Amino acid sequence: MNDQNWKAEYINWKSDLKPYQIKLLEEGPNSNSQTLLLNDMWLEWKHLAAKRKIAEISGKSLIEDPWNEELLPCKIKKSEIDESYLKFVEVRK
Repeated sequence: MNDQNWKAEYINWKSDLKPYQIKLLEEGPNSNSQTLLLNDMWLEWKHLAAKRKIAEISGKSLIEDPWNEELLPCKIKKSEIDESYLKFVEVRK
């Protein structure tokens, strides 16, 4: 994710860009409305870049799934938790 070459990354990531969008990215805006369109594309690029970064981080297993069956402190599996079990636990408190 680099703000310096965001336009090239955006063109590579988005395969459905229209010709006027590509021209706007390559040549820059000439009017206020074109500036707004360019800003919208930059915001979308920022969103895509953040999603890619999150996927990269989660792919490295830095974030553990709290519902992972192996990590649960009790012996009851998530699929076994129902209303009757929740009532039982509430009574025990």
